Amino acid sequence: MKLIVFFSIALSLLVSSVESQTILTANGPGNTYDLISSVLAPGYNPIEVPDCNHSTFGNHIDEVFDNTLNTNIFRFHIHTSPDNDRCINFDRQRNEIKTYDKSPDELKGIQGEIVIYKWSFKLESGFQSSPNFTHIHQLKSVGGSLASMPMYTLTTRKGTPDKIQLRYAETDAQVTLFQTEISPFIGTWLEVIETITYGNNGTYAIEIKKMSDNTTLLSYNKDNIINWREGASFVRPKWGIYRSLNNSQDLRDEIISFSYFSIEEVSSLSDSSLSTLQPNVVVYPNPVNYSLKIKNNSNQDLKITIHSLSGQLLIKKNLSSANSISYIGTSKLAEGTYVLNIQGSITNRHQIIVVEH
Repeated sequence: MKLIVFFSIALSLLVSSVESQTILTANGPGNTYDLISSVLAPGYNPIEVPDCNHSTFGNHIDEVFDNTLNTNIFRFHIHTSPDNDRCINFDRQRNEIKTYDKSPDELKGIQGEIVIYKWSFKLESGFQSSPNFTHIHQLKSVGGSLASMPMYTLTTRKGTPDKIQLRYAETDAQVTLFQTEISPFIGTWLEVIETITYGNNGTYAIEIKKMSDNTTLLSYNKDNIINWREGASFVRPKWGIYRSLNNSQDLRDEIISFSYFSIEEVSSLSDSSLSTLQPNVVVYPNPVNYSLKIKNNSNQDLKITIHSLSGQLLIKKNLSSANSISYIGTSKLAEGTYVLNIQGSITNRHQIIVVEH
């Protein structure tokens, strides 16, 4: 097994854990399954691959050096035949990694917690989608009657034109939150930042950018969305390729590449603390142009911070309880999505804000 180190001064890290952040990166050919397991579920198996029916191919996840990124990457292989879903289902194919009940607690999303998921991936030129589903990423709840239905799914779909879709399910039925033509996403390295507040009054934001020039290809955010299921114990991420075989004539052998995976816990709050600001503390407008207004009728001093989705502190300000309305200047922030944190003696709130100039 490859050695996992946790020194922030190291020049090259396989896994780092700093303030509840865990990063999985490739480090070269060999023992790939051991590396993934040692990060996502030490001593267990967080890998779902079709090796059982296709052992002659070898491991369906391997590592190679990528000349564009100048680093090692993971490659997820899937073949139209004979690959299946772990020799369990034969109308679909699965090659994914995940966190699950055997994973460390800091890799499980729990109620009241804000988690930032980051990863980079590449769809090869000529990538083909199923008209049914070709999932790249899912957030799935564990426990309760809705465990089989993903909460959020990033998927591709054959059509006119082919699309990449963000899908959401509050209960047992999915809806499409956002979709766009997939062609700009193919043949280039992409970086994803996904921020979610888990709870009944949750928030969700996702941005996908080209790594070559930082162009934003997909941006979506929503407040006051239900991000928790009754009976759930935690939510887990999955990455890889999971596709239907019902229209296999539309598919080809594929490789989806990933350069890293990151799970970062920003904070842990209870549902009650998430709602204590309302109606005594009101934040508006959202989206905001140049000035965010905070109306404070709660008789408490407030500490305000605004972070980027990557966790960088951008604005910090103290608000006195004597001021009923305060203004936070946002003119120097680039257009995009940010995390607003408001803390007081009886409140602790985190929410997504959007800056539009």
